[in-house]
Amino acid sequence: MNAKRRSEISTLISELEDLISRAETLRDEEQEAYDNMPESLQGSDRGQESEQAANSLDSAVSDLETALSSLQDIE
Repeated sequence: MNAKRRSEISTLISELEDLISRAETLRDEEQEAYDNMPESLQGSDRGQESEQAANSLDSAVSDLETALSSLQDIE
């Protein structure tokens, strides 16, 4: 692999690391918001949407970490 492509991969790795950190922060904030809801709200549509958002963000973090690992294998 030439230096230009290796440099682009390094840039992608840095960008992915930033995205992972941002997604983790959002996930944690959403999970905390859900956890701090009264039980009656947790069972409501609003609560279910919050829980689903936290779960989806967790899935996104996992997928981003998989992509990161693949790029690090190349580097």
